[in-house]
Amino acid sequence: RQLAANEAAQQETRIRAGIAQAGERIATLQGEARDAATRLSDWIEDYAAQHADLEPVENGAALATLLAVGAQWMSNERTALGEIDGAVARAAAVLAERKNQRALHEASADPTSAQQDADAVAAALQKVLDERQGLHEQATTLRLQAAQDDERRVKAQAMLAEIERQQAIEARWGRLSELIGSADGKKFRNYAQQFTLEVLLGYANSHLAHLAKRYRLERVDNAGAPSLALMVRDHDMGGEIRSVNSLSGGESFLVSLALALGLASLSSNRVRVESLFIDEGFGSLDSDTLTVAMDALDALQSMGRKVGVISHVHEMTERIAAKIQVRRAGGGSSAVTVL
Repeated sequence: RQLAANEAAQQETRIRAGIAQAGERIATLQGEARDAATRLSDWIEDYAAQHADLEPVENGAALATLLAVGAQWMSNERTALGEIDGAVARAAAVLAERKNQRALHEASADPTSAQQDADAVAAALQKVLDERQGLHEQATTLRLQAAQDDERRVKAQAMLAEIERQQAIEARWGRLSELIGSADGKKFRNYAQQFTLEVLLGYANSHLAHLAKRYRLERVDNAGAPSLALMVRDHDMGGEIRSVNSLSGGESFLVSLALALGLASLSSNRVRVESLFIDEGFGSLDSDTLTVAMDALDALQSMGRKVGVISHVHEMTERIAAKIQVRRAGGGSSAVTVL
């Protein structure tokens, strides 16, 4: 029905346009007719003035005679005017029909339903607009969050790099803590003692190589429980590891002498040690070993160190030029003589 009403309205518009065109055409023809009548009247007057001897034109027959020359034109004009009148009549009939259809449609339409439809369309449109506004605001929020997230990601990458750097530092300190860390400092003390002992053994072994090249001092290596205990490697026995307790008296003396000399060498790195005193132990050496020990002491003396030996071994007194002799005297006293 709505479509029919729209078609009727469009047809009515076309008919009105046709009527308007026909009216304009009629007005034009009427103007031309008036002009023609004026020209005809002027022509008759001129004709009467020029032909005063003729009878005046007073009836239609005479006028038709005068207008016989333009009859074809008048016929054509009448035909055209008739066609226009027919078109106007047909348009008027169509317009009347469309008006009737429109009236019937308006009479049968439910104004309440139409208003409800319009309200529903308006509500739906408003809902769409509200959703669009909401989506626009949501998109703005998401863009802001994305920018903030990018910024946080950059900061997070920097923090991760810093964390990795700190973890490397912490791992290094953790390793040191595992090795030497303890609340009472015992682990560090043990570690320092082990390190110092290793250095001391290096010096001692260099002296032991001259005193008794058969042996080499080593620290007992126990990863589970680090120790400061010593052992000797016997090169004459294929590198067999032996306890220091298995050494003879003379061998023990030579090892002890090597350690004492090594300690003097270790201390001389910071403080110059010029004097070395050895108390006894020479009496347990055989003649060959005693000779080796004395040669080592002579070598130290030749290096500018003062070596003091406390011993009662007669063979040593013969090799030592400067001596202090202590003799027992009565009444619990002693007599000291510089020889």
